[in-house]
Amino acid sequence: MQDDLLSLLNEQRSGFSLARPFYADPDVFAEDLRAIWQREWIFAASIAEFPKTGSYVTLQLGAYPVVVVRGADGVIRAFHNVCRHRGQRICSKPSGQAAKLVCPYHQWTYDPDGRLLWARDMGTDFDASKHGLKPVHCAQAAGMVFICLAEEAPDFAAVQAEADRYAARHGMADLKVAFQSRIVEAGNWKLVLENNRECYHCAGSHPSLCRTFSDDPDLVGSDDSLSSPAGAAHVNRCEEAGLPSRYVIAPNEQWRLVRIPFVGEAVSYTMDGAAAAPRLPGMPFANAGSLLFFHYPNTWNHFLSDHVLNFRVLPISATETEVVTTWLVHKDAVEGRDYDLKRLTEVWLATNDEDRRVVEENQIGVTSPAYEPGPYSAKQESGVIQFVDWYVRAMIAAQAPGGARLAAE
Repeated sequence: MQDDLLSLLNEQRSGFSLARPFYADPDVFAEDLRAIWQREWIFAASIAEFPKTGSYVTLQLGAYPVVVVRGADGVIRAFHNVCRHRGQRICSKPSGQAAKLVCPYHQWTYDPDGRLLWARDMGTDFDASKHGLKPVHCAQAAGMVFICLAEEAPDFAAVQAEADRYAARHGMADLKVAFQSRIVEAGNWKLVLENNRECYHCAGSHPSLCRTFSDDPDLVGSDDSLSSPAGAAHVNRCEEAGLPSRYVIAPNEQWRLVRIPFVGEAVSYTMDGAAAAPRLPGMPFANAGSLLFFHYPNTWNHFLSDHVLNFRVLPISATETEVVTTWLVHKDAVEGRDYDLKRLTEVWLATNDEDRRVVEENQIGVTSPAYEPGPYSAKQESGVIQFVDWYVRAMIAAQAPGGARLAAE
């Protein structure tokens, strides 16, 4: 399989969609998990999802169940969600809060910092200190928690520094979760990412979003938004007010940040373009547009003057992908008084469902034996080209001897 996959990767033409096996073959999907999802930094949750000691979030990366939890010391850590007794999964809910992590099978009990606190009738020679939960690399950037299953995690310092700098004025530590949606799209995870990385389809698919979000490829493509007069004016205005806004991208193109304007006088993702929630205290003005933060393979984000949107993509199978969207507002904002939940969420709830239908129809098409890779529009789909090229490079690198770092065990 490895030789066949490497041949497919080497045959991939830049500027064209991927061959059918990349979207539908379970063996390629398994290699995606090994080479990318169990090797790269993966967005797990916003720090706002851990308000108390014992607040936890779970996620499944291929065969690896993981739990991310806040300790009594305030530190957010990640562990393999596997009991050290007989391997039972400890936390089964998507999220929750518990003073201690208790295995439901035989009640082995762990502190949120991973230490084993109690195990009944294990004998006098049993050393609890050697049976704590196995740690997973965990780091934060822009108020977002990332995890990495690799034995040696890739360097995270550069994205951490830039993302923290760009998101600082949004005050992520002072936000709370207003709402979270969770949907499963019947499509390969790469189709989900490709669809997000262009707005070629927006005018025909997203009537609500296009009220406020520009489909100008000079703003939402892969190039510096300064090529758009409106983008350049917005970036300069925001920079003068102390908001980092200029386009910045990783050398390997895995992540990027840029602040873009809304359409017209809009200041938020609402049906009328008006604010959905009180302005965040650190923001100098309401019409700051949206700070876009992408990090491959699984997150895109919008940081606004009144709220923040985090998106998390997780692969389930070769043809299924989970998309979790989290809306964050200031911790002191009161629902019903300071913001209306329907008004806050309706644009992106509709957009997510529209994208789901697009991806699912795309999956049906690329699974057909009649499908063959087609050309992307260099003007409209430069972001897709960038993502696919990154994916191909990452997969080729993982096929080299020593290129794939095994997940921590």
